[in-house]
Formats: sequence, structure tokens, C-alpha cells
Amino acid sequence: MNKMDKLTKEAKHGGVPPKNRKQVLLRLGKYLLKEARTILLALLLTLISNVLSLIGPSLAGRAIDFFGEGAGHVDFPNVFKTISLMILLYIISSFFAYLLALLMINISQKVVFRMRKDVFEKLTELPVGYFDRHQTGDIISRITYDIDTINTSLSNDIIQIFTSIITVIGSLIMMLLISPSLVLIFGLTIPLSILFTRFMSRKTRPLFRERSKKLGELNGFVEEIISGQKVIKAYHQEDVMIKRFDEKNDQAVEAFYNAEYYSSTVGPSVNFINNFSLSLVSIFGAILYFKGALSIGNVSSFVLYSRKFSGPINEFANIISELQSALAAAERVFRVLDENVEPLDDKDAVDLSNVEVRGEVVMKGLKFGYDPSKIIIDQLDLVAKPGDLVAIVGPTGAGKTTLINLLMRFYDPNEGCICIDGHDIKKVTRASLRKSFAMVLQDTWLFQGSIFDNIAYGKPDATLEDVMEAAKAAKIHSFITHLPHGYETELNEEGLNISQGQKQLLTIARAMLLDSKMLILDEATSNVDTRTERQIQDAMRKLMSGKTSFVIAHRLSTIQNADVILVIDQGKIVEKGTHEELLKLGGLYSEMYHSQFQSLIS
Repeated sequence: MNKMDKLTKEAKHGGVPPKNRKQVLLRLGKYLLKEARTILLALLLTLISNVLSLIGPSLAGRAIDFFGEGAGHVDFPNVFKTISLMILLYIISSFFAYLLALLMINISQKVVFRMRKDVFEKLTELPVGYFDRHQTGDIISRITYDIDTINTSLSNDIIQIFTSIITVIGSLIMMLLISPSLVLIFGLTIPLSILFTRFMSRKTRPLFRERSKKLGELNGFVEEIISGQKVIKAYHQEDVMIKRFDEKNDQAVEAFYNAEYYSSTVGPSVNFINNFSLSLVSIFGAILYFKGALSIGNVSSFVLYSRKFSGPINEFANIISELQSALAAAERVFRVLDENVEPLDDKDAVDLSNVEVRGEVVMKGLKFGYDPSKIIIDQLDLVAKPGDLVAIVGPTGAGKTTLINLLMRFYDPNEGCICIDGHDIKKVTRASLRKSFAMVLQDTWLFQGSIFDNIAYGKPDATLEDVMEAAKAAKIHSFITHLPHGYETELNEEGLNISQGQKQLLTIARAMLLDSKMLILDEATSNVDTRTERQIQDAMRKLMSGKTSFVIAHRLSTIQNADVILVIDQGKIVEKGTHEELLKLGGLYSEMYHSQFQSLIS
């Protein structure tokens, strides 16, 4: 097995099995058909431009024949007329070609816009599990680099293909009119070109697929490194990250090299075959001229048409690599579009926005594992009464955040059920279920926009007074008013022009603004100092009155006022009670609390 066969085999068996090439082309065709009228106009321009261009060699041959057999027989008036007409036709042809290029750019931009829009909308419909399984950088690579690759192919290669088809057919007709016997030469060379191009196409297609895959992996790694720069510098791991990047970069470069190297052999090889056919045409054309079967002008025209005939075949061989790259990119894009979205709600699903939500949450016999063979939560039971403040504590990996994922129905349990006010959440619309909760996560998320927009994110109809009231409750109003533009201050990407603690307070204010009967706080005060935390606890206690609240906390001092504290260990509730009751019990909670207390003293 040679090196190329080995690389092709490895690429074929790496990652997700490739889709059928015809299916990918048909799906790309569906996007193009939405611009059918514009494409028909493009075809008309292609036809006109190439037909005018094809007249040129015939006029060139006629001009040569006007020179006659000697200087005394030159028909200069007809020579000048013929050359002038040829130049005019070439100018008009070039003008239509220019219009065609603009038209195809417009078509490709519309197709790419629609495709990118479809991918983004698809991403919003995918379950959380998809993003848990895929790197952010790889997803970004698909919606940017891969679609840009398709755009390049649509705007350039399709014009080339249209032009090639018309040029090949037109040149063949003109050559048959001049000398059918000379056309027989191409009966040998053209099949050689086609067979070689098909062979190399099959060999290189998996290599281009591997190239896109490795670039996605590299982008994913770079995204992680950029977002974790502070941690990398804090632990002085720059050299380690550089080494890992070099490994990823080497893999990407090697994949690029393999794809481009083997595809680059196609053009020169086909060009050699075409030049060989041109040599044969010149030899046999000269023989026919000496026999008197063809004029020197006809021989010249035939040679020009043979170059036009062979040129598109060579050009197609040169763009085959771009087409392979575009098909590999399209496969990755369509793979996202083919992902399963969250299942549709049942037809008779309850819409919680149409009923009065009290906030009673009951969990019965919950059993769940992200991998069914590795159960995280096993036979968990819980009853939260309306207005209860339920604190969830336990060791790392005990299943606390997983419980929240199930409650929000980011995942469905393997066994058991979760009921809200007696309604199984599997029979409740997902949109109304999630709107029933206000949520603050440990990982804060702010978007580029004003502070007002960020706080009012979950309640678009909120007034400035509503936002200010929530900000005051979250103890962030004073900070905001001291900013140059107050609530209209623009946050940059990820809110990097404010501190982590201030970001946390803004997300808490956002949750407080929602008029929901249930609240989820996942380490919501982890980035806030102790003094501010106490102030927030008092404010949150007041605002959470009448709301069923689930609080995940590692600092046990923050949940002493909880109505009930659930201690989860290995997916089961091992202890349950108030702060005082659990301390008297002397179990896991007491051990965790005293260990934190001792660490604070020391």
C-alpha cells in the first residue's frame, strides 16, 4: 500500500462516515434553486459570453487566409475588418463575463447567507447535550470557515463549470465543421484525462474531509486557550500549551499538505495530456495542409479551438481540489443541519403560561446518567412545596448540577419523573417550563450591549424603573449609577470591562427581574465578596418570598436559612433537614460544615 492509499484509508475511517457525494450536491442544489431566476440569467450571460468568444478563432483563421499565398495577394481591407470584428466580439464577451462574475458573487452571497442562517437557527434548536459533546471552536469553524469555503466554490467554480461546458461543446462543434478527422485525436486523450481525474478525485476526497476536521479541532483548541489565558499564566503553563498547540498545528498542516499535495498533481498531469493532444493536432494538421485538405487558416483555427477545447478540461482538473474541499465543508455543515433537535412537545402538552403556577416540585425515583452505563443519579425522591427554599449540597460530582439539568429538562431522566404542580414535565411544553424558572449560573454570561439590555434580557418589556429596582435588590445600582453612561453603559464582549463579581451581580439582577414562581441559583454568589454576599442573601430572601427556590451552594454559610437542605452523595439524598437539624445529626453535612468553618478560622 503506497503512502497516498494509506492516507486515504486513514481519512476515510476517521470521524463520522462521509455522506454520499451526490446527496451533498443535491442539497447544495436546493439552495441554488431558490435563486433559480438569477441562475437562469447567469446561464444566459454565460452562453452569450462564450459564444461570442468562440467566434474569435474562426475569424482569426479567416484573417490568416486573407493573406493568401504571398505578399501580393494580401487583402488588407478584409484583414482589418476581420480583426476589428474579432476585437469587438472579445470586448463584448469580456463585458458579459464581468456581469456574470458579479451575478455569481451575488448568488453565492445569498446562498451562503441562507445557509449560515439555517445553521445558526439549527444551533438554537439543538439540545444542550450537543454542545456538551462538541468543542465550541469546531462549531464556530463550521459556521465560518466551512461555509466560506462553500462560498468560494459557488462564486468561482460554478462559473468555471458553466463556461467549461459551453466552451467544450462549442469548440467541439467548430472543430467538427473544420475537420472531423482531426477530432478523432481527442478520442484517445480525453478519456485518459477523465479517467485520471476521477481516480484522483476519489483518492483526494477523504483527504479534504480530514483537512476540515483537523482545522475544526485546531480552532476548538485555540478557543479554549484564548478563553483560559489567565489560568494558563497563573499556573505558568505557557510552554505546555505551546507544545500542545504545535501538535495540533502539525496535524492540521499535515492534513492541509496531504490534501493540497495530491490534488495539485491533477492539473499538471491533465495539462500534459492536453499538450500531447495539441502536438498531435499540429502534426496531423500540417499533413492535411500539405495534402491540400485544409487551408493554413483552418489549421490555425483548429489549433485555437483545440486549445479552447482542452483548456476547460485542464481548468476543471485544477478546480477539482476546490470542489473536493467545498464538498468536505458541505458535509460538515449538513452534518450539523442533520442533528436531532429537541423532540417536539406532545400535542396535548400543558402550557404553564396558561395556568397559575404555584411552584410545587416533586421528583420520584429519578435515575439518570449522561452515559446510560454510568448512572449519576440513582432513585432520587424529592418534594418541594410552593415557596420553599431548597438548598442542595454535596461533594463534587454528587449530581447537584445534573439535578438542575433534569429540572430544566435539558436532559430527560432514564427512569422516574419530575412533576410541577402535578404535571409531569415530559407533558409540559419546554418553552413554558423554562420560562417558569429564573436561573443564575456560576458561569456568568453577558452579551455585547448596554447594562439595561443585559438585565432586561429575559423580560424585553421591562421599564427602566423595573430594571433599577432589580439592580437595587442585587446591590449593583450604586455601581451602575457611577458609570459614565449609567444604565446605558455598553458592555464589551463577555462583559470584560467590569469585574467578575459585578458580572455576577448583573446576572442576579436579571433573574430577580423575572416574574417567575421558581428560581434556580447554581453557585450564584461564588464570585461575590462575603459582605456583599450577606447583603444579597437578605435581598434575595425577600424577593424569593413565595417562590420555590433551588440553591446549589458549596459555601454552607449561605444556605443556613433554607427551609430544607438536601445532602446528595453518589446521586442519592443521604440527609435531609434544616441547618440545625443536620448539624445535630452529625452526618456528612455536619462534617462538611465544620471542615469549612475550621478552614475559615485557620
